[in-house]
Amino acid sequence: MTPKERVAAVFAGEKPDRVPVHHIGISSHVASKLLGHEAYVGGGIQQWREATALWNGPDAHAEYLERSYQDAIAVSQVFGNDVVRASYWRHDTKPTRKLDENTYLFEYGDESQWQILRFDPPTEQCEIAAYLPERELSFEYLDRALRDEEQSIADWRPSPPKFETRALRELGDEYAIRCGGASLGISLERHSIWFEAILLRPDLVARSLDLQVEYACRRVPVLAAAGFRYLFGGGDFASNEGPMYSPKAFHELMLPRLKQITDICHEHRCFSLFASDGDLWPVADDLFGASGVDGYYEIDRRAGMHLRELHARFPRLLTIGNISSHTVHLGTKEDIRREVEEAIAAGKEHGRTIVGISNAIVPGTPIDNVVAMMEAVQELR
Repeated sequence: MTPKERVAAVFAGEKPDRVPVHHIGISSHVASKLLGHEAYVGGGIQQWREATALWNGPDAHAEYLERSYQDAIAVSQVFGNDVVRASYWRHDTKPTRKLDENTYLFEYGDESQWQILRFDPPTEQCEIAAYLPERELSFEYLDRALRDEEQSIADWRPSPPKFETRALRELGDEYAIRCGGASLGISLERHSIWFEAILLRPDLVARSLDLQVEYACRRVPVLAAAGFRYLFGGGDFASNEGPMYSPKAFHELMLPRLKQITDICHEHRCFSLFASDGDLWPVADDLFGASGVDGYYEIDRRAGMHLRELHARFPRLLTIGNISSHTVHLGTKEDIRREVEEAIAAGKEHGRTIVGISNAIVPGTPIDNVVAMMEAVQELR
């Protein structure tokens, strides 16, 4: 089978010739060691690189774009991925001031709208925050912001993403190409007031989620017409201790809207995939059953999300991942091989499985551990 045929088989519930692979993310530090040159992939570091490239002019930005695409494809192929990831994080806004090598200022509107980008090289993390100390938000502020977005969305017209469209054109006959486009979540990581809103003003949360549904309903037909089938979405909302809000809130606020997104995906013959770290068992029946989602990735085994149990309870659910980022980062080669063996065995038993790293290969991960994981996957799959 080709990688594309292999992935299509597991989504259809058929047994492939071997278990497909998709390592969903990697830091620039580790990718650079694999490729033998500075790799333009990763998270916050890519946002800082793009800001730097835009600051340096059109030629520098064009080079950034080309290197980012080429390195994403190269990493995917070194991994032996059957599903190709063609792009990593972006920040396509030109700074107005460079404060130091790792800090840029974006001055738009009045000072309350300015943003500052701070890059931390050791962690490859990038903070993009308000320039002025953020005022304490109120429900009235959320209401006004939602009203503005509800009015502006009328003029919004999506277009297919450029990197993924290029990958589909150049590699789509042989590989499955992943594409974003069906995310849904409550902005808990940005503003704590959303926790209060879940309890006191669920109508505001519902409006925020309804906007995300509207974006998806406009985006999915465009992506489907361009030839994309595997739409990666979701939104983190859990830790190792469980979801950050109640199963009741998930059932009432998230479930009906997630069902709308999966329905529009299915209407256009696309598959909807949902990602979140953490222990999701308290909402599993809604998330993996009633919602109709086709797949689940970022499967966090250290939080108790194990493939065999998932397959037993949700036999139609396709799973991606389950080799722990933590284990590959800090574990022994024996630990890594044991997790690979368990994931591959579960995939061979169940069929609807794509194995890979649970989240991302983080900076500082020993290259020998990464190679050990890759070799074990290729040997056992």
